[in-house]
Order: sequence, then C-alpha cells, then structure tokens
Amino acid sequence: MPLELKSELGNVIITDHVISVIAGSAALDCYGLLGMASRKQLKDGIAEMLGRDNLARGVEVRRENERLHIDLYIIVSYGTKISEVAHNIQTKVKYVLNEVIGLSVDYVHIFVQGVRVSR
Repeated sequence: MPLELKSELGNVIITDHVISVIAGSAALDCYGLLGMASRKQLKDGIAEMLGRDNLARGVEVRRENERLHIDLYIIVSYGTKISEVAHNIQTKVKYVLNEVIGLSVDYVHIFVQGVRVSR
C-alpha cells in the first residue's frame, strides 16, 4: 500500500519498495553490519546474504494503526557488540527516513539472522 504525502504543490506517492531500499541503504552505512539477510527461513542453518541490488528483500515495511514499522533482517560482523550495532542501525534508519522522505517511523525492529567473520 503506497504512502501518499500531500503538499501545496500536489501529491507524492511513495511505495513500500522505495522505503525498503532507502532503509536498507541507510543500514549498510553502519559499522558492524556485513549485509542484509533474506527474510526467508534459513537454509541449512546459514543465512543468505543479499547484495546491494536486493536490499528491499531484507527489509519489511508495515503499517499498524497509521504508524510505520520497519523490520530489518541483518548479518553482523563477528567481534562487534550486537546491541550497539542494532542501536546504531535503528537510529540511522529513523533519521534517514525522516530527513529524506519526511516520514515519522515509530519502530525499527532488528532481526539478527547471522554472525560472520568480515573479510
């Protein structure tokens, strides 16, 4: 369901896919994040890491009672503090979506799908 923003110049319609790509791009800028993971179930206990061209597959945008909720499925770097990485991602995604689109995001939920050694 696309989001519609109204202004004095007209209407702007933003799809969930665009919100997903912006949120995924913002998350990838954070230290400790190796990549986005697929929302699908794990295969053989290993999370599938997505490339930059598939960012939207690791992000889910939901609206609950006119409030925006973002779910991010991530893979973090081994040796980093997961709670700090998650907090940094939450802060960055909220800030970017507010600045770029003007959206007020209520929640950014982080689902850590795996931990890997960075190369």
